[in-house]
Amino acid sequence: MQKLVNILKSNSLFGRILENFKAKKLTIKTKLKKSLTYLKIMSALKFGDTNLYELLGIDLEAEQSDIRKAYRKKALECHPDKNPDNPKAAELFHELSKALEILTDASARAAYDKVLKAKKAAELRNKQLDSKRQKLKADLEQRERDALHKLQSTQPYATVSKSDEEVLQDQIERLRREGSKLLQEEQRLMREQLLRTIAENQQAQIEKSFDSSAHRIKIKWKSDKKDDDNGGYTPEILQNFLKKYGEVVALVMSKKKGSALVEFKTLEAAELALSYEKGRLANPLHLEWVKPPITKAADRQMGSSLDYEDLVMRKLRQAEERKRLIAQMQAEDEAEG
Repeated sequence: MQKLVNILKSNSLFGRILENFKAKKLTIKTKLKKSLTYLKIMSALKFGDTNLYELLGIDLEAEQSDIRKAYRKKALECHPDKNPDNPKAAELFHELSKALEILTDASARAAYDKVLKAKKAAELRNKQLDSKRQKLKADLEQRERDALHKLQSTQPYATVSKSDEEVLQDQIERLRREGSKLLQEEQRLMREQLLRTIAENQQAQIEKSFDSSAHRIKIKWKSDKKDDDNGGYTPEILQNFLKKYGEVVALVMSKKKGSALVEFKTLEAAELALSYEKGRLANPLHLEWVKPPITKAADRQMGSSLDYEDLVMRKLRQAEERKRLIAQMQAEDEAEG
């Protein structure tokens, strides 16, 4: 086989074909490298054209802590999970993440600042030129880019000095390969904060729709009419027993010995107190609903039919209802006494 190759090589026509093939292969390889370099420059120009400092709303001299704080605030606002119906949210979130990567890496930030300063200097010069000179300048810059493009296609890549945009792109590529631990940490913290915000909002909606006046609990314990200590229970003592389950909206001591009424801010607190609170071992408490609560299925059905005005009116009626209930309990106590 090798002999056949040597014979073919000795043939001048085949030799020329082989040399042409090698030359074309080298040209294709050079053009491919040149195209990749051009694409890298275009990618770097995208970030060079974007003022990352303005994107984050920070100064050029901002410290890393300020950059991280600004990123966290902006990224939370446009997080894709928080804006599922906004197609631009994901793009902006990606740009913010790139801004954090570049501006918190010393080498990448230095390369970016160089490109940004050159761009600002060029803009300042352009303002001082008339339209005709701007056209000439644009043509000159295009010829310079074309010349660099041609030079890169005819010389080994390593022998051509890199432009500022190429240096920036090299830094961006390095960050992509290495991965930014700082960015990963920030995004982890942001996800946790986002989950907390969602949970808090959900809890706020539950509390907003919860009518605490409809879930009052009557408390009873043994106490003789002549017992000045009321069985060992005072408003303060009852508060201490009950507040561990949640916020107490109202606690009314009856004039009748051994009786009180409590209203919790949340249904969960009311249910916990009802299930677990026993009070003093020597004189235990007995808790029961004033009115049986609506079942969860019925509550969901009713809640879906209520609009905003219904919720507002219910809240306004609660204060009056509490006053009426207190007066009613006092009247019943006097009638029984």
